[in-house]
Amino acid sequence: MTGMRGLSVFISDIRNCQNKEAERLRVDKELGNIRTCFKNDKVLTPYKKKKYVWKMLYIHMLGYDVDFGHMEAVSLISAPKYPEKQVGYIVTSCLLNENHDFLKLAINTVRNDIIGRNETFQCLALTLVGNIGGRDFAESLAPDVQKLLISSSCRPLVRKKAALCLLRLFRKNPDAINVDGWADRMTQLLDERDLGVLTSSTSLLVALVSNNHEAYSSCLPKCVKILERLARNQDVPQEYTYYGIPSPWLQVKAMRALQYFPTIEDPSTRKSLFEVLQRILMGTDVVKNVNKNNASHAVLFEALSLVIHLDAEKEMMSQCVALLGKFISVREPNIRYLGLENMTRMLMVTDVQDVIKKHQSQIITSLKDPDISIRRRALDLLYGMCDVSNAKDIVEELLQYLSTAEFSMREELSLKAAILAEKFAPDLSWYVDVILQLIDKAGDFVSDDIWFRVVQFVTNNEDLQPYAASKAREYLNKIAIHETMVKVSAYILGEYGHLLARQPGCSASELFSILHEKLPTVSTPTIPILLSTYAKLLMHTQPRDPELEKKVFAVFKKYESCIDVEIQQRAVEYFELSKKGAAFMDVLAEMPKFPERQSSLIKKAEVVEDTADQSAIKLRAQQQPSNALVLADPQPVSGAPPPLKIPSEPQSVARSVSQPNGPSNSIDPQAPSPDLLSDLLGPLAIEAPSGAVSTEQHGPSGTEGVTDEVGGSAIVPVGEQTNSVEVIGNIAERFHALCLKDSGVLYEDPYIQIGIKAEWRGHHGRLVLFLGNKSTSPLTSVQALILPPAHLKLELSPVPDTIPPRAQVQSPLEVMNIRPSRDVAVLDFSYKLGTIVVGAKLRIPAVLNKFLQPLQLTSEEFFPQWRALSGPPLKLQEVVRGVRPLALPEMANLFNSFRVTICPGLDPNPNNLVASTTFYSDTTGAMLCLARIETDPADRTQLRMTVGSGDPTLTFELKEFIKEQLIAIPMGSRALVPTAAAAAPPPPVAQPPSPAALADDPGAMLAGLL
Repeated sequence: MTGMRGLSVFISDIRNCQNKEAERLRVDKELGNIRTCFKNDKVLTPYKKKKYVWKMLYIHMLGYDVDFGHMEAVSLISAPKYPEKQVGYIVTSCLLNENHDFLKLAINTVRNDIIGRNETFQCLALTLVGNIGGRDFAESLAPDVQKLLISSSCRPLVRKKAALCLLRLFRKNPDAINVDGWADRMTQLLDERDLGVLTSSTSLLVALVSNNHEAYSSCLPKCVKILERLARNQDVPQEYTYYGIPSPWLQVKAMRALQYFPTIEDPSTRKSLFEVLQRILMGTDVVKNVNKNNASHAVLFEALSLVIHLDAEKEMMSQCVALLGKFISVREPNIRYLGLENMTRMLMVTDVQDVIKKHQSQIITSLKDPDISIRRRALDLLYGMCDVSNAKDIVEELLQYLSTAEFSMREELSLKAAILAEKFAPDLSWYVDVILQLIDKAGDFVSDDIWFRVVQFVTNNEDLQPYAASKAREYLNKIAIHETMVKVSAYILGEYGHLLARQPGCSASELFSILHEKLPTVSTPTIPILLSTYAKLLMHTQPRDPELEKKVFAVFKKYESCIDVEIQQRAVEYFELSKKGAAFMDVLAEMPKFPERQSSLIKKAEVVEDTADQSAIKLRAQQQPSNALVLADPQPVSGAPPPLKIPSEPQSVARSVSQPNGPSNSIDPQAPSPDLLSDLLGPLAIEAPSGAVSTEQHGPSGTEGVTDEVGGSAIVPVGEQTNSVEVIGNIAERFHALCLKDSGVLYEDPYIQIGIKAEWRGHHGRLVLFLGNKSTSPLTSVQALILPPAHLKLELSPVPDTIPPRAQVQSPLEVMNIRPSRDVAVLDFSYKLGTIVVGAKLRIPAVLNKFLQPLQLTSEEFFPQWRALSGPPLKLQEVVRGVRPLALPEMANLFNSFRVTICPGLDPNPNNLVASTTFYSDTTGAMLCLARIETDPADRTQLRMTVGSGDPTLTFELKEFIKEQLIAIPMGSRALVPTAAAAAPPPPVAQPPSPAALADDPGAMLAGLL
């Protein structure tokens, strides 16, 4: 641009403009002049064309639209002289994008410059291609750029540009580089002595191995040698040494490339790499020079990522944690942030979690850091490292921090504190204290799921109910409490306030008064809960309190004409029910226990961004399942195996139901609940269990009644006055046997035998239920209801209403697997024999291993697939303790029994097993699954298991399934009901209720009111 007076004058005029309008007028004038000159080719000399194109570029940089002159800029590329060609390349790369039609006119010119011998022109052409890229350039120019990169006659400057240009073309079109012929060339490039070319080539290698690491496996030892060369500072020019660190950019790129390879098989290469990593870990420290800190810590944190990826020895992992603990206590905020982030990633390494706990106090201190990003990382780390041993301290710190935390963090903080309190509560009274404190301190940020959950725990644990009611009464004494606290206190006091009747200030009248004081301050959705509480208080008051009745009736009368339908309906119903005496007490009886189900809070926490630290936290959460359900409903004797997951009512899948004497149909998940009391309780209806009692008139109970006791005590009485029968054999053992074979008896009692014969193909299955009547009398009112989990689609053919004596009927069941899961479908079955009504909830053996297809692989087939699974979440590893001591052949037979094929001779260690199988589902299709079991001959009760597949959910579910099979212990037989119960005289046959009887039936009266 030197000597272009017209360009200098134009730039000066633009800078001297007083306002934006004057600038726009000057630009429009200049654009008009340029357009006129471009139209008159006769007076357009190369100098003028170059000058006008520079002006166009300047106008474009000012933000104005330049929609002409592109052809003139492109034509300058073919100029023979450097000044014109330079202008053409620069302006073309700035004004045009990869989809512009004019670029196709320049491809041949650019190619000629690339394959020419003028290095300056080659650099200009490579810069243009690297900046614009595009599929057209990639298809036409990639071979020429490759030749330029591997040419020994080109200077390093040109080869550096060629490597970066080829990187851009590969990103635009991965097919531009032929893998077969290029892998060996790439290996040779890593032997380059010039660090500039080597750095550019390593950038290209990172992109190539991220797409297909198997083809470039020969580059792995070369990357290790590069790191050795830099670690020893051998042959590193001074211009590539940054503050005493040999080429930190090249070190980072080489270590990043190594992280795309699954593992390092060669012992000498692995040893050399760990020596380099050890030197990096030992030689990095915090200094005063900021630039040196940035470079050294960039290398260090990349080395930490590589150590985690390679699953190094425990000593090196502990050293990494100690180093990170040192970094999270320094003054520099960037280093503290990176230290916390990388320590969170270390959570996925099981052996160092105890070492991380040693830095708990410093991590808690980071919660008070002025930088919000550091506080967020500290919160994530505390959430991930929490377990039973430190849960109390961490939750108390989170509660203290809640009062001063930013509003943007309080919702996440409240959710995580509630989850930790639920998962690791030492006792339930502490859990109630935590949740009530949480609501008190951050009510606006506490979701309804949190207080729904505490209500479930209180309802399911009788010993907890007086304590929870007492704490709720204490919080009501505060002058100002949050509306959520009013909700949970009202519900708990309505259900269990009568347990405090002998305590001062806790009579029904006093509870009503203190709750009614809060009524004017609450919103419309809370009023129905308060009305229900008033009705409960009135019902529990014995003898009746006329004064309290007068106050409560006045409230009901007030809201009988409320514009809100929900409030109006409750007020009218409660007022009318209160006149029915004993029926009022029956309808408003204490809520039944809730069924066990996965916590909705944990489900909500899983919906987070899948970053590296969040993946580590989720993996840690999977390794430590929630104890909350165990606390809510303690399991029986310690020898019993962990129960398979039984689904609660699916919310997203229509339930397949077999109607008596009719075809199968679907029930809308939003259909009204059969439990009238749950409907009256409004917001809690979504979490409340359905009626536990199912009579002859109402049919089998709904899906909400399914509990975790399906396995051990699956026989349940149906109706209030029925006889129980004694089950023949052990239901759980029958189920586990059918999980490993396709035919057998699922259930048997003195009157009926239910057998199963199954056939599985891909993700489809067909089961036939054989219902055999063993008695000499017909079985009547036979009903079958399938309760499917969300991952299975089930369709059961109609079951006859009556099974004749000594006869057998068949009912086919079609199964389709939608996605991987260990949830189990349940058959809710009932029948009647004379006056005996019997019901059973039985697990259907449509389990995960039924959708596996045995597959035996050779070493040439296995190891490439194994290396392709780079790590979590596609490949998960766990040390399993408490394993049944099995000899290696017995363990191999066990794996083969659940359709996971042992591949003999693949593992060099004779104490290890390698297995493979194929999993089928509608979403994943046919998915290859691989496993490796490492056993210890000295201790058969523990092993290390590694499972991998192409789907994260499948990997986790298959790992947990195999673990359950290895540690499961068959349950012993136990009597489900006393023998005397079966011999008891039968009650009278239930008759349809008469109209007179309906008058005293609270359910019938409530139905009439509705």
